[in-house]
Amino acid sequence: MESELKSLTSNSTLQLDSVGRDGSNKDQRPLLKSDSSVSATSVTVSSETLQDLEKKFPAYVRRDAYGTMGRGELPLSEKLLLALALVTLVPIRFVAGFLILVLYYLICRFCTLFSAPNREEDDQEDYAHMVGWRRATIVRSGRFLSRAMLFVMGFYWIDETYRIPRSNDKDADENECKGLSEESERPGAIISNHVSYLDILYHMSSSFPSFVAKRSVGKLPLVGLISKCLGCVYVQRESKSSDFKGVSGVVTERVRTAHQNKLAPLMMLFPEGTTTNGDYLLPFKTGAFLSKAPVLPVILRYPYKRFSPAWDSISGVRHVILLLCQFVNHIEVTRLPIYDPSEQEKEDPKLYANNVRKLMASEGNLTLSDIGLPEKRIYHAALNGLFCHS
Repeated sequence: MESELKSLTSNSTLQLDSVGRDGSNKDQRPLLKSDSSVSATSVTVSSETLQDLEKKFPAYVRRDAYGTMGRGELPLSEKLLLALALVTLVPIRFVAGFLILVLYYLICRFCTLFSAPNREEDDQEDYAHMVGWRRATIVRSGRFLSRAMLFVMGFYWIDETYRIPRSNDKDADENECKGLSEESERPGAIISNHVSYLDILYHMSSSFPSFVAKRSVGKLPLVGLISKCLGCVYVQRESKSSDFKGVSGVVTERVRTAHQNKLAPLMMLFPEGTTTNGDYLLPFKTGAFLSKAPVLPVILRYPYKRFSPAWDSISGVRHVILLLCQFVNHIEVTRLPIYDPSEQEKEDPKLYANNVRKLMASEGNLTLSDIGLPEKRIYHAALNGLFCHS
């Protein structure tokens, strides 16, 4: 959230979690439309109450027991539970999570010894090209340790539902199947709604795909090497148009390669470009759909009673602490059938993106919204103004 506030006035057209120009069509049934006349200066704390802001930006509103920005007034019983968790659960989980991270870093370091990284255009660098025992070790240990990290965070079980296409056969009336893992064809990318940083851990444990990440991630201690082993595509949020086209080309080529080559890692893309509270689906960018390859839609939800794992209007540090304080967390996953685009959709990425978005909203019971990252920045800035003056 802090980084978004720093870039409040930037004119960047590149989103962190998606690559491609904003090609979303205006949906036929959006609940909330983006008001292009709204600016950061028009949302002032003196003229708008918290309720007004929540009506304008419902996709980013926290509705859990901890309230807006995780700063709501808590009853005494909740405060006592938090205090107990802070001195028991949090230290144990923090140490366990750090040990898992270090262990996986050491595995990646060992597997990449004496191996040169693959270098592509726009200074892209990764180890996803490796084959044999090195790649198998990185993938298998990565999936296992990602699931272990989720377990440490309180996600003791994951409820996964696999939707299969409807059939005319009387014996195949069911369109849901628990535990189905084999797909009829290979997609080029996984398309997911974006609710939290936890989404990445789930997808790593499930499919171990490549992600789109900020360029600075590749330089971080421990995480940097891991991201290169994942085959991440690095982007600069405030990049120039020429750099943007280069990254978009890399992603498109990666998606095509993943569709055609079973040994290549799938691309994992969040076409909304930012996180929501999990009840809404924002407009899709077209970067994931330029390759004309089939995609695998995946819908994530985080049911909660006290604290919502959604990373919407709460700072990163506060979110992690409150998440670790919660003994049990839940995640529900719905994997839809592979979406094979029609010839018309292949020629029109905007249409392709919008149709996938409508399908995910329908199957996931999500509300379509036309607001996006600019409105989220405005909402965050206004919330900080409200709390600073309160």
